[in-house]
Amino acid sequence: MIHLRSICLPSGKRAAGFPFSVPAISTLPTIELDAPVTLFVGENGSGKSTLLESLAIATGLPAVASTSTHDDETLAPQRKLATALRLAWNHRTRRGFFLRAEDFFGFAKSLSRLREEMQQRNADLEIEYKDRSAHARALAMGPAAASLADMERRYGENLDANSHGQAFFQLFRSRFVPGGLYLLDEPETPLSPLSQLAFLSMLKEMVEQDAQFIIATHSPILLALPGARILNFDAQPVSWASYGELEHVRLTREFLSDPERFLRRL
Repeated sequence: MIHLRSICLPSGKRAAGFPFSVPAISTLPTIELDAPVTLFVGENGSGKSTLLESLAIATGLPAVASTSTHDDETLAPQRKLATALRLAWNHRTRRGFFLRAEDFFGFAKSLSRLREEMQQRNADLEIEYKDRSAHARALAMGPAAASLADMERRYGENLDANSHGQAFFQLFRSRFVPGGLYLLDEPETPLSPLSQLAFLSMLKEMVEQDAQFIIATHSPILLALPGARILNFDAQPVSWASYGELEHVRLTREFLSDPERFLRRL
C-alpha cells in the first residue's frame, strides 16, 4: 500500500542556507511515490539523508534512537525543511518508524544497559525481601520482572550480544507493524551481503502486509529490489533512474570484474 503519495517543496518555501542550499533540495521537484518501496541513491552529501530526516520529522514518525527527531539538536536544519515540505497522503498513518544506521548501534547499547539495570533491580529486591512472604516479594518484583520479560520477548535475551546483523533483524521484526510507513537511512550498514539478501526478502514480506518504505542506500544489492522505484540524487534535479544506469551499480560491476585495475591506482 502507498500511504505517502507525494512530496513537494513549494517555491515560496525555499529559504537560504543549509539544507536549502543543497542542490538536490534547492531544485527538488514534486516527487510522486507510486511504488511501495522508494530508494534514494546518491553520493555522500547529495542530500538523500537530509531529505529522509526531514520526512521523518514532517510525518511525525518515531525514531529508533535515544532522542526523538524533535529533540535531536543535530536535526535543527532538517526541522526547517520539514516545516517547508508539503506531503500528500492516500492514507495517513502514524504506524512505522525512522531508523538511521548510527542510531541502531546506540539503541542496541542502551537496551543492553537497561536490561542490566532491570536485572540488578530484581537482584536487589530478592535480597531486600528475602525474609518477607512470597506474595510480598512477588508484588515488589512484579513490575521490574514484567518489564524485563517484555524486553526479552521483543528483542531477545541480549540484543547487544548478537552480531550486528542478527541484532538488526531482531530489532526490525520486533518493531514492525503491518500497514506502516518506514523511513530507513542506510540499513545495509550492519548487514553482510548475504544478510542484505535476507533483508530484501523481509521487505517483500512486509510490503505484502501493506507497508511502505522510503530507504536511502548505497547498496547495489538493496537497489536491486524488484518493483522498487529509484530516485537518483546525483542528478539535478533529482530524477527517477533504472538500476542498470546507476553509477553505484556500474562502478561495483567494473570493480568486481577487474579489481586490480582499480587497486593499481591507489
